[in-house]
Amino acid sequence: MSPHAGTSPATTHPASPAPSPSDAAEVLARGIGRRGLLRAAAGVGGLAAAGAGGIAASAPAWGATTALPPVLQPLRRAPARETYVRCDPATALWGRLPNRRTDPVARVTSGAVLTMDAVSHEGLLEDQGKDPLAYFTSFGVRPQDVLEDAVGVAARTAHDGPGPHVVTGPVAVRGAQPGDVLKVEVLGLAPRVPYGVISNRHGRGALPGEYPEAWTGDPALAPYLNVGGNVSVFTPVETSDRGLVGAMPGPVTARFPLQPFLGTMGVARDTGVTVDSVPPTDAGGNLDVRDVGVGATLYLPVRVPGALFYVGDPHMAQGDGEVALTAMEGSLRARLRLSVVRPGDGAPLQTATRPFAETPEHWLPIGLSDPDGPVGGQVTDVGVAVKDAVRAALAFLTDDLGMEGPVAYAYLSAATDFTLSQVVDRTTGVHARIRKADFAG
Repeated sequence: MSPHAGTSPATTHPASPAPSPSDAAEVLARGIGRRGLLRAAAGVGGLAAAGAGGIAASAPAWGATTALPPVLQPLRRAPARETYVRCDPATALWGRLPNRRTDPVARVTSGAVLTMDAVSHEGLLEDQGKDPLAYFTSFGVRPQDVLEDAVGVAARTAHDGPGPHVVTGPVAVRGAQPGDVLKVEVLGLAPRVPYGVISNRHGRGALPGEYPEAWTGDPALAPYLNVGGNVSVFTPVETSDRGLVGAMPGPVTARFPLQPFLGTMGVARDTGVTVDSVPPTDAGGNLDVRDVGVGATLYLPVRVPGALFYVGDPHMAQGDGEVALTAMEGSLRARLRLSVVRPGDGAPLQTATRPFAETPEHWLPIGLSDPDGPVGGQVTDVGVAVKDAVRAALAFLTDDLGMEGPVAYAYLSAATDFTLSQVVDRTTGVHARIRKADFAG
C-alpha cells in the first residue's frame, strides 16, 4: 500500500483561474506553435512594459529590502479558492519520488492554482543529527524560527528512499493522461526561513575523492564538519542594497544575491519500483535548472493517469554546475498553476518525451546524460548531456519555430549559451538559453 493511502492532508477550496495576465504575458505563457512562439518572442518587450500585469508580478519582493522576510510556518488553512498542500508526514516522501502506485495527496482540475510547501532536507539528514531543532539552534537560530514541518518530517517520516530529498506530493490533475503534457507555471516563490545550508559529502560533488577528504583533521575547519567528516556550511540570509543575499561565514565573507527556485519538479514515472530522488529523468525530477524561478514555465510529459506532480529540493541560490554537491538549500513556499496541454498545442513538440522550460526571456531546451536514470549508480559524461541539449535545441528551432536545419545549427553556435545545469546528480544536465528577443522580428 502507498504510504499516502487513506490520507487527506491537503486543504482544498474550489479552484478558480487566477486573474488574467497581460496579453504579452499570456503569449509568453503559451509559448507554443510556430506562430505562437514567434509572437511570444515579439512580446518580450511588451511584458517588460506590462509590469504588474505580467505573470512575474506575483513574485515576492527579492529586490532591495530593509527587513528579512518572516518565517513561514505551515498554514492553518488554505488561501481562498485555492488548494494548499503542506509538507508533513502525511504528504512527504523522503529520498524517493512518486511512482504509478503512489496515492495522490490532493486532486485539482486543469488550470488550478495551488500553494505547495517545500521543506529542505538540509538540517534533517542523518549526518546532521536528524534533529533540525537542535541543528539550526546550534547556529543561533531561535527555536520559533525552525519550521514545524521540518521537525515533524525528521521525526516521523521514514527516510526509505536512496536519495536525500524531502518531496511534497503527489498532486493528481484531473483528466491528465499519458501523451498529455503538464504545464507548470511558477507564479510565486517565498523563502520560508532566513537561512540555508550548502553541503559537500564524501563521494559526491564535482571532485569526489578530493573533497571533503582534504579538510579532514584540520582543527580550524572543524566547525564545518558533520558526522563522518561531511561538510555543511550554514548560510544566513541578510539584507543589503542589492536586496536579500546569502552571507558566507568565515574570515572572508562573500555575499551573493538570492535566486530561489525548486530544484525538483516532476511527474510520476510509469513504474512500480522505487524511484531515486537524485538523478533527473525524462519525467523531470531533480533537474536543478536555476532559471526555472518565478515567471518560468516547465513542461513535463505525462506518464501515468493524473500526472502525479510533486516538488522538492528548494533552493535559495545556485551557481550553474552546483559543483560542491548542493545549492544554498532553504525551504520555500511555491504558488503554481498546473494545466494539461498537448505537444504542439500548448507545449513544444518535444515535450511528448522530455522536459522543456521557458522564461520570459529564454526558451530552455534541457539535455540529460541519461534520461532513463544512471545504470548502477554510475556518473554519466557531461559531454553526453551537451549533445542531448544541442539535439533538443536544434529540434525546437526546426520543428517548432520552422528554421531550416543548417541555419538553426549555425544560430546555436553563434548565439546560444549551453549551460551546465548541474554535474552532481549522477545524470548530468545541460540546458540551452535561446533568446526570445532574437526572434522578435
